[in-house]
Amino acid sequence: MEEYDYQDTELGGFNHSRQAHQSFLRFRGVFLPCVYLVVFVCGLLGNALVLVIYVFYQKLRSMTDVFLANLPLADLVFVCTLPFWAYAGSHEWVFGRVLCKTLRGTYAINFYTSMLTLACITVDRFMAVVQATQAYGQQGRRSAWGRGICALTWAVSLLVSLPQVLYADVLQHDRLVCDYQDDSISTVVLATQMVLGFFLPLLAMALCYPVIIKTLLRARGFQKHKSLKIIFLVVALFLLTQTPFNLVKLVRSTSWEYHTRTSFHYAVVVTEAIAYLRACLNPVLYAFVGLKFRKNFRKLVKDAGCLPYLGVSSQWKSSEDTSKTCSASHNMEATSMFQL
Repeated sequence: MEEYDYQDTELGGFNHSRQAHQSFLRFRGVFLPCVYLVVFVCGLLGNALVLVIYVFYQKLRSMTDVFLANLPLADLVFVCTLPFWAYAGSHEWVFGRVLCKTLRGTYAINFYTSMLTLACITVDRFMAVVQATQAYGQQGRRSAWGRGICALTWAVSLLVSLPQVLYADVLQHDRLVCDYQDDSISTVVLATQMVLGFFLPLLAMALCYPVIIKTLLRARGFQKHKSLKIIFLVVALFLLTQTPFNLVKLVRSTSWEYHTRTSFHYAVVVTEAIAYLRACLNPVLYAFVGLKFRKNFRKLVKDAGCLPYLGVSSQWKSSEDTSKTCSASHNMEATSMFQL
């Protein structure tokens, strides 16, 4: 549910037939709700599972644990707003003015929190790998810092989301929509989303990951190559899901002639769908790749009675033994980015 500058009354521009306009509306009315519902189901299950494991099994002992619990919490609340937008996308806004403001604000707060947390995770990995000795000696203090930083990200997200709460309203176009009363507010929202939701995490990755990679390449340890692969996956996931949509938004904000092109509106809808996939993929990338997380996931499955108790497999024993060996050295422990 991004803030589009086009509305149904604007889409029929001078250069496009009414038939093309109606075809796009039918596509948008089917495609986006389907994407919203898929992201909702997958994101709800994945992020809820990650949150349960981090809270009840890993106990948030480190700064990394705190960040990796904050990320699914933000994504979880984010995906819970999608069913409302799915219905509004295929029909119209029928939920009233109060819920319009509430959901706009909820969506924005958790979007900003999620993206700011990604930036925090990047900086945290920099501290753990590049400054391993200092980070190892301050684990208890860093855990408290992590909670404070997470609280700060929520506070900042709430602050920058206030315009979306204050100026969102139910408007009448071809149908009822939940949108902003003023175009200038849409411009402010767009600029804030691009700075906090794209450029800031991108800047953190651009500054931190090259140094992390250089440190890992000089380190010794079995986890080096795996850690490098994870770095590339982190960067690739962010760039592939977020770059297309932000480029389209940037073009839309600077080139007004594109507002009359139906093909450009297709690009907005498709890239938005790609951007929302991050809420499904974040749990896999930031949690399931960790040895400690997989171990706790196995415990959760066993406690839930989903699988019979079969003891610890040789694969898990091998992973745990290697993990213990690696932890014998501060520097070697630091080379395992996601051995969490």
